Amino acid sequence: MSARSASRTAPSAAAIDTVVTSILTVQTSGRGFTDLTREVEAFLREVSAREGAVTLFVRHTSASLTIQENADPTVLHDLTTALARLAPEDAGWVHDTEGPDDMPAHIKTMLSSVSLQVPVQDGRMMLGTWQALYLIEHRARPHRRELVLRFIGAA
Repeated sequence: MSARSASRTAPSAAAIDTVVTSILTVQTSGRGFTDLTREVEAFLREVSAREGAVTLFVRHTSASLTIQENADPTVLHDLTTALARLAPEDAGWVHDTEGPDDMPAHIKTMLSSVSLQVPVQDGRMMLGTWQALYLIEHRARPHRRELVLRFIGAA
């Protein structure tokens, strides 16, 4: 990479003086994406976060987290379609104790992520213009999901 094709801001530093944890409970409406961005922003305001990182961790094996586009809802629709194609319900799975959508949900969780970490500066997540934080419900039925929110940094 040449010097002309990259640039960066001056480093900023903050002494870590705060570790705050909270449990966020979300009721999903079934398969699909739930935007968590406002809830996480509210958590950061509540803890007076200035600079550090916020971590989200979903405490389930059939739901996951992602950072994705927040402007065009057809993106989320297409992502749901892609996940369904990658792990269809009718693929002859052996594990079906909790129904035909359970094993595909575990696979979709394995292919995505159960935790996210986002840098925080000046009290705000450093997300891009079109980015939002989403919980992905992989099960057909509504579920109550628990997420751990943790801010580590300066407040």
